[in-house]
Amino acid sequence: MRSPSSLRAGAIALALARIGGGLLFAEHGAQKLLGWFGGLGGPGHTAAVYSQMGAAGVLELFGGLLLVLGLFTRPVAAILIVEMGYAFFTVHLPRGGSPMQNQGELALLYACLFLVLAGLGAGAFSLDDLLFGRD
Repeated sequence: MRSPSSLRAGAIALALARIGGGLLFAEHGAQKLLGWFGGLGGPGHTAAVYSQMGAAGVLELFGGLLLVLGLFTRPVAAILIVEMGYAFFTVHLPRGGSPMQNQGELALLYACLFLVLAGLGAGAFSLDDLLFGRD
């Protein structure tokens, strides 16, 4: 049986991974939709909302923010796994077989994080836990 302190440490680690990963992921969406963080090809350059890049930006910005809040974490994470898989197979894989070669390692790393969140839920320190009594 795990000790209470190790359970608490696990809950804190999951919350930090969810919040940190969500913030970083939301930045990708803000870059695409709002032109923040250098924009697309230069400051202020944004993607059209009704484009593939714009759709990705919407998923990333709002999905990332929902993960930060820990709201609807499991379904949001499941949707984002699909987005990252799609990004890897359509954008990165045609550039080469290795994630390091095709620059797809970040998409795969996010997919791994989202897989954990889809499986475990938001955990403590989340709106899912506060509002619905579940993680």
